[in-house]
Amino acid sequence: MNNKRNIYLMYVIIFLQGFVFYGPVATLYRQARGLSMSQIFLIESISWILIIVLEVPWGWFSDKFGYKKTLIFVNALFFASKIVFYLSSSFVLFLLERLMLSIVFSGLSGCDTALIYSSIDEDEAQRVFGRYSAFGTLGFLLASVLSSFIVRISLDYTALFTIFPYALAAVLTLFLVEVKVDNKEKPKFKESLKQAFRDKTIIMFIISIALIIEVFQAVTVFLNQSQYLKSGIDAKYFGVILAGIQLIRLFSVKSNYLSKKLGSCQAIIILIFLVVLCCIVLIFTSNPILSVMTIILISLSVAMIGPIEIAIKNKTIRTSNRATILSIYSMTGSLIASLGNIIIGKTADLSLEMGFITCSAMSLIGLVFMIMYYKLTNEKNN
Repeated sequence: MNNKRNIYLMYVIIFLQGFVFYGPVATLYRQARGLSMSQIFLIESISWILIIVLEVPWGWFSDKFGYKKTLIFVNALFFASKIVFYLSSSFVLFLLERLMLSIVFSGLSGCDTALIYSSIDEDEAQRVFGRYSAFGTLGFLLASVLSSFIVRISLDYTALFTIFPYALAAVLTLFLVEVKVDNKEKPKFKESLKQAFRDKTIIMFIISIALIIEVFQAVTVFLNQSQYLKSGIDAKYFGVILAGIQLIRLFSVKSNYLSKKLGSCQAIIILIFLVVLCCIVLIFTSNPILSVMTIILISLSVAMIGPIEIAIKNKTIRTSNRATILSIYSMTGSLIASLGNIIIGKTADLSLEMGFITCSAMSLIGLVFMIMYYKLTNEKNN
């Protein structure tokens, strides 16, 4: 099925949801409202656990009742969560906001990509997912630029102005076209689990990606701002730096070219290797230019991994319960990420350097698992 309307609407929706004006100062915003770094990571870990619990039920719901209905609900809740974030001034309220996001992320996980994948021809997948990722990045890029001006007026305004594009994204979701989903005789969870892991090597792939995404999340959302301050960079420049990072991330649309040139797994291995090197550099450096450049490279590498990863996962699924199986993959990844998040949070409380040492170790383990996946897949195909 080729449904251009869905594709264009999803491009616009992800673009609008990139407008997180508080993104460049998210940690500072939470700290200004009374949260410690360990509380921030604790909330993140609780959020991951809830995502794990909800992943598969949401996947089942999406396959049973339709992708559009699921997206309407979760995007409306996404909008509501931004209001709660703006009003938050305590651990409990920030936890509530994150719990709402857990419902959103577990609902979106697999559902948005399943809708897109079911609306295109298979050979378009990596190109379309590359553009989808790029539109989200472009929205965040523009928000980061504007954030530099907004934060000079008020830190609170960065959260307030984020509410409006999310409201528009929720409205646009109503205009999506439901794709045909065979909702008769859907396999039960046990059968879906067997289908998801019929090829045992996919487990190594999922572990590798989960570790790298958790490292990316920790470095680019939480640890980066402390690193910038350590390097002598004023907080008013955080927005400009993040805008530059998002601009570089737009090159994720070239992931299709990279995977065709090197092969999908080989491309991911090289990109993960870059993440490992950058994390090691961040342990030792306090140079502002080097700090920014390494974080840019981590962001770019993970951005380029994204479309390749989604295409690989979708190509392994040959059954009608696509969203359920994608949710199982995501649930497994979330479980790994939640454990990693707790470890990074604890070590980062000891020192920033310890946080980066942990990130280096996790990304190295991710690299080993991806090399193992590549070798075993190669042997099986040959």
